[in-house]
Amino acid sequence: MKNAIPLLIFLTPIYFLSDQTQIDLKNPPTEATLFAEGFISTSMNERDFAISSDGREIYYTISTPESSFQTIVFSTLGEKGWSTPEVVSFVGKFSDLEPAFSADGNKMYFASNRPLAGNKPKDFDIWVVERTGKTWGEPKNLGNTINTESDEFYPSITKSGNLYFTAQYKEGIGKEDIFIAQWSADHFEKPIPLDTAVNSKSYEFNAFVDPNEEFILYTSYGRKDDKGRGDLYMSVKDDKGKWLPSKNLTTLNSNRLDYCPYLSPDKKILFFTSERNPLPMSFEIKTSYKQIKEISSGTLNGAGNIYWISFDEVIDLFQNSPQK
Repeated sequence: MKNAIPLLIFLTPIYFLSDQTQIDLKNPPTEATLFAEGFISTSMNERDFAISSDGREIYYTISTPESSFQTIVFSTLGEKGWSTPEVVSFVGKFSDLEPAFSADGNKMYFASNRPLAGNKPKDFDIWVVERTGKTWGEPKNLGNTINTESDEFYPSITKSGNLYFTAQYKEGIGKEDIFIAQWSADHFEKPIPLDTAVNSKSYEFNAFVDPNEEFILYTSYGRKDDKGRGDLYMSVKDDKGKWLPSKNLTTLNSNRLDYCPYLSPDKKILFFTSERNPLPMSFEIKTSYKQIKEISSGTLNGAGNIYWISFDEVIDLFQNSPQK
């Protein structure tokens, strides 16, 4: 990015309908706000997000408590609104998460601990699945250039075919890093870590990379300006294509984990996952069983939720944030 982040295609207006809620995605909020509460953001743990290029499908991850099992669900827009979320056809037996569309929308990349053979879960690898029309095919492992005996997470694929992902390798810069595997003709090159403009000696993970590779959004934990459990950061490229030092997105972050950034295809809406909550540390008067049950079953019970905000607000925040 040189001076400003360009907008791409205009995304068809999307209306999210539940029994009580209708949300027009042409008008995202100017502050980070729970997305589709009671329909997408619920008392369950929700994380990750992806929208199809035609704006008529959404995908995200739900999990059991403590994320012991994770699976990708989707909802489609029909004449009567959005369908009840269902598990995607190619997942459901093993932990599958972090869906990411290719630029043309015909492929989906995701992380999974499914085995290459047999029925025993393995470490997490990155997989890809293609579709014909509305039907998804069978997932394929990206192979040992990308996948190792360690975990690989959170794929982000660009128009050029370059793949960005999270891994914890010995040749990394910090405790967990963001890597890039360049696409060359018909194969991926060996992954290398992004430089210290993005990666640090601490933890960097879950990066969304602009399809044109002009900017990157990701989470880092353990930096001096981290509010506590992991904050969202952003970096852009200079005129020579080099990543500039990242900035903390300050007021977008909470004192809880903020992660899994995703930008809508028209670059107008930033979605992200947050575990922010108002859970009490104490009560002025004696609490009750009923009150604790209500808190535990509420949307803001400490589990992950999907939030959204106008990306114009994020750009302003980034441009006005001081460089650390």
